[in-house]
Amino acid sequence: MEEFELSEQCRQGNNRARKELYEQYAGRMLGVCLRYAGDRDTAQDLLHDGFLKIFGSFDKFTWRGEGSLRAWMERVMVNTALQYLRKNDVINQSTTLEEVPEVYEEPEASTVELIPQGVLMQFVKDLPVGYRTVFNLYTFEDKSHKEIAQLLGINEKSSASQLFRAKNVLAKKVKEWLMNNG
Repeated sequence: MEEFELSEQCRQGNNRARKELYEQYAGRMLGVCLRYAGDRDTAQDLLHDGFLKIFGSFDKFTWRGEGSLRAWMERVMVNTALQYLRKNDVINQSTTLEEVPEVYEEPEASTVELIPQGVLMQFVKDLPVGYRTVFNLYTFEDKSHKEIAQLLGINEKSSASQLFRAKNVLAKKVKEWLMNNG
């Protein structure tokens, strides 16, 4: 089934279409949830909750062309993950890392490309929750610090600070990986 027809069938409550939607997009949506959750069990719970929200809110979906269904579903998953993080106050419970220097050397893009994507994503996954959440929103969702602050209930400076620290930690991990594996 094509995306438009699939969305219309789901809007009408067709369970076969819902099953097809799940089978077609679950892997990608689990990836979105994993970026925020940090562990597979929580990500799978978020995936389940997100699909329940998707199935229950097709009346809010507006077809805008090919890819709009996937984009809408990703937004629902991100919002589900953020709701979980806010509810459990994990942003404010972030573990503090050792003192982070005021400046860091950003690795060259050409050297970062040598690292397998799975390793890079593991580096992101290993970040403290607050750092990881801000990094994901800024990097993958293209949110501004103002938008991130509103989504997470923090101030803009906290968002910028957490992003800086996330980048610093990631740069350090990249450098270490390249020294050990380069």
